[in-house]
Amino acid sequence: MPDGTLFCLILLKFLALKKITSTQNSLIKEIVLLKEKSRERRKSGTFVIEGLREVQLALKGGYQLNRILFYNDICPVVKIEELVRTCNFTPDLIEISKEVYQKISYRQTTEGIIAIANTKKHSLEELSFKNNTPLILVAEAPEKPGNIGALLRTADAAAVDAVIIANPKTDLYNPNIIRSSVGCVFTNQIAAGTTQEIIKFLKDRNIQINCAALTASVNYHTIDYTNPTAIVVGTEATGLSDEWLENASRNIIIPMQGEIDSMNVSVSAAIIIFEAKRQRSFN
Repeated sequence: MPDGTLFCLILLKFLALKKITSTQNSLIKEIVLLKEKSRERRKSGTFVIEGLREVQLALKGGYQLNRILFYNDICPVVKIEELVRTCNFTPDLIEISKEVYQKISYRQTTEGIIAIANTKKHSLEELSFKNNTPLILVAEAPEKPGNIGALLRTADAAAVDAVIIANPKTDLYNPNIIRSSVGCVFTNQIAAGTTQEIIKFLKDRNIQINCAALTASVNYHTIDYTNPTAIVVGTEATGLSDEWLENASRNIIIPMQGEIDSMNVSVSAAIIIFEAKRQRSFN
């Protein structure tokens, strides 16, 4: 039996049939468009993943990778071989030059690997829950990729049952969301829909709707979160729409002790979600 390194070289000899050294290559131009244009991602049904951890999380999350591009000086063949071993499919493996890697890489500190993957549908109908008391985070009309990424990181940290985006303004496969979520866009169960569709989805399943709001609200820590629960947050600029507030089981608020009356949406969501998790740990 060959040793591990030789095995990798033999594997890549058969699988990595291509090497791209020109930044003018048509695939490289396609990757640049996928990174920069949401319409290209929607049109092709594919998107770009950059970074070893992010690629690993995408595989763990059941994403289908079409291609893996790697710069051998940064990403040794042994890492590519390890990734291929975890796949139940065979992606195209393409070695790229330093110039090509610098052209298509989004960040300066990634590990020499970029993948092209198929998007998912993220429909409400595809959501499934492992228990009868799901804890769900709903975010209405989030626009800033950094906030969306932070919300997804919080959801992953708390192991919520689903994240639902109402009236999304930014597609989930924006490179900034993937980066700011550190790959948690792949680890969460995510759905999207209109506010009306999501309210109906929650009510049909008898899931309590707790809306973070400044008016007509009760302190967040006085609420029982052990029942099926959705925690709904809006944007920092405008908060939640009237439709959510009118359909809420209750409005909740985090008491402020300083001069301001609100916090970053991801911080607020984290405080409420972990109170819910604290209550559930004792029930």
